[in-house]
Amino acid sequence: MMSITSTALNRRLLALEDELGAQIFERLPRGVRLSAAGELFIHHVRTQMSDLERVRSQIADLSGERLGHVGIACSQALLPYFLPQQIAEYRKQHPAVTFSVTLRDRAAAEAALADHSADLALVFEPVRMADFQTLIAVRQPVCAVMVADHPLAQRERLRLRECLAFPLGLPTASYGVRHLLDMAQMRASFSLHPTIESDSFEFLRNYPIAENLITFQIPIGLPEHMSAPYVPFCHKPIDERDVAPGLLYLGQLKGRTLPVAAARFSDQLVRELVKRFE
Repeated sequence: MMSITSTALNRRLLALEDELGAQIFERLPRGVRLSAAGELFIHHVRTQMSDLERVRSQIADLSGERLGHVGIACSQALLPYFLPQQIAEYRKQHPAVTFSVTLRDRAAAEAALADHSADLALVFEPVRMADFQTLIAVRQPVCAVMVADHPLAQRERLRLRECLAFPLGLPTASYGVRHLLDMAQMRASFSLHPTIESDSFEFLRNYPIAENLITFQIPIGLPEHMSAPYVPFCHKPIDERDVAPGLLYLGQLKGRTLPVAAARFSDQLVRELVKRFE
């Protein structure tokens, strides 16, 4: 916490506003909020902090000691398996590098890059890409997830219509998997009526244990060895005639030079995504 009284802090803010010739905050009856000038100033500060972090990591790299911090904004599917594995692998070689991983939906990931709260974004079917520099994009087919002894579990591939005979668990509309399913039903002669809707893929993935339900996920959101005895689930790809695959993007803010640690970690992610999905 800052060792400064509210009165002293207010004096410093007033002095800064006087120096800038503009109000940083709009004073409201119930608090304050950033003005347009304040938004510009905060963006400048974040950019300067980001540049300092990049220089620090470059200096550390000269001495052979990898330091730094990597901020990641990602879709929910990256949280259970892929990113924990990749971060742990990186930190085996560079234990002084720290990470922050923040869940951001399709619309918010690019904003996290723009305000420098994230260095990298891993997002499935992003909404906007105006300031997004793509490092790699890989196809992700939609898979049906069910318990291992489900009546459809022996099939190699499923048609979407076959899933309608069972209760369905669907992610909410803000997620890329739901977007692809909604696009599919617009082309189909049937509708998907979810028994369960949730914004938690972890909840949806585990719910089939309690009920003979089918839910949906992309491969990167599933364990690599779902056939292992300790995993009570299986997954089957949905026929691409019914649901088109989506794209998972790894990217950074367009035009930004990443700190060394973030740049090296992004290289590792690119290699792993190519190995798994191309």
